[in-house]
Amino acid sequence: MRIDRANSALLIVGHESTVNRDSSARTPVLYPWLVLIDAALGQKEGALYEGLRAVELLPVEKDARSCPAMIVCLAKIAAWVGDNDLACEQLVRASRLPDGVSYGELKLLPFWDPLRGEPRFEKIVVSLAPK
Repeated sequence: MRIDRANSALLIVGHESTVNRDSSARTPVLYPWLVLIDAALGQKEGALYEGLRAVELLPVEKDARSCPAMIVCLAKIAAWVGDNDLACEQLVRASRLPDGVSYGELKLLPFWDPLRGEPRFEKIVVSLAPK
């Protein structure tokens, strides 16, 4: 029952976000969060394409404050849809940026559960461990 309500809510928000994404006033910082909805709804190809596009729209050179969060968001999308290569690639990138990703986030947050056991992911986690 609870899962049905959650899926219904995601479908509604997903529809609304599609309408909002089509407007010219969309915000690049909000965009990847809307794409997470696509990933949660199982729209793999669309989510990956839109996630990559979001990172393209606002590169680190343009916005060093928002871009790391967008890269981490893309890594989450990739992990959720099973693209471990892209997820780990983006996590390596985010780990090199201020406010990108931390040891605690990777170690504790359930977003990263699909990557647990993946040698590249574990290597990233170890590289961020406190010394």
